[in-house]
Amino acid sequence: MENENNRREFISMGLAAGLVGGVTMSTGADAAPLATSAAAPKLTGLDPDGAPSADSGYTPGISAPVGQKVIFVSGQGPIDYDADMETQMRQTFDRIGKVLREGGSDWENVVILRSFFVNISRDLPVYRKVRKDYLKAPFPASTAVGTPELAIPGLEIEIEAVAII
Repeated sequence: MENENNRREFISMGLAAGLVGGVTMSTGADAAPLATSAAAPKLTGLDPDGAPSADSGYTPGISAPVGQKVIFVSGQGPIDYDADMETQMRQTFDRIGKVLREGGSDWENVVILRSFFVNISRDLPVYRKVRKDYLKAPFPASTAVGTPELAIPGLEIEIEAVAII
């Protein structure tokens, strides 16, 4: 009974989100891209005292206008697992960019990135460098996680994103 109530609550929240701002989902290559609005949504960086960002290129929080459509980008990785890590990261960011454009958004509208690394101590400095080539202030909220492995054998970095339109 508790699982049924949780499922109903989840579905109700999803329907409410759809009524408030909509959720953009793609079912594949045949999904039609959304038109980009004439004026990009105004994102505001949140940087309160006592909650600093981990490094330049990060913002502790982002405020986005209510009523915007949302794009959820599933974890993406590189094309070439044997390339150097900077190339792998650029390939990963490029793939995310393709999904964002398909949904009618772009890097300027990303509100959060979650990055997963098999070798975080080696790869985080490279990631911090590369992300600055794709992002600008206010930078999205971000989380970086070290993990022993990812779902696809050989994959060493995976990044997911959430953007608004």
